[in-house]
Amino acid sequence: MPTQTTNIHTLTETFTSGGKPITVEWLSAPGAAPRPAVIVLHGAEGLVLADVYRSAARTLAQAGFQAFFVHYFDRTGSARASYGSLLQSFPLWQETLRDALTWVGMHAGVAPGPIGVVGVSLGAILGLVTAKDEPRIGALVDYFGPLPDGVLDDARALPPTLVLHGDADRLVPLASTRKLEALLKRLGTPHEVVIYPGEGHGFFGDAQRDAQRRTAVFLGRHLAAGAAEMRSAS
Repeated sequence: MPTQTTNIHTLTETFTSGGKPITVEWLSAPGAAPRPAVIVLHGAEGLVLADVYRSAARTLAQAGFQAFFVHYFDRTGSARASYGSLLQSFPLWQETLRDALTWVGMHAGVAPGPIGVVGVSLGAILGLVTAKDEPRIGALVDYFGPLPDGVLDDARALPPTLVLHGDADRLVPLASTRKLEALLKRLGTPHEVVIYPGEGHGFFGDAQRDAQRRTAVFLGRHLAAGAAEMRSAS
């Protein structure tokens, strides 16, 4: 796992996806050494909880990652996800995530190797569906993401996945996590599932701190392993 640090720099940049400018908040610790990259994907409420996502990205940067909070709704001009247009928007968001992987991978401060994705709710299923045929995603953290029927039926492989869910979640039932857990087992995917008693669609206090710690440890372990595999194969 990368070394902990507390001084964090934040830059706001943009890249282009489908002809649209996509805002990215890049949080990093000072220093010249390249670090593994992690992309943070917000949930269906968009930037309503932007400070929560910035805090998550800051925590990752403090743990020694290059953290990129990607405003992927910029692609569709959405403020919040609309279930009426979800089927139309989702492939565009996938394309934007792939473009983000390319853009992030070109940064001098990013270490060669796979990139991590931390997705919250809608961002989690966006990360999973994209990862099934996107080898650049080397590890994924799923915060209480839904799993609609059929969306991963054709998956042949998924990256190492950490699933975090509260058993009092009224928006995304725990059954979604159990279904994903069964799929990960069937695919032979390295995975961890953590259920937080009494937590709903969002974590607070000790649960939040534990989830952040587990996220950093999981990403550090699997991104390092993926980078080592790439070096040995080259």
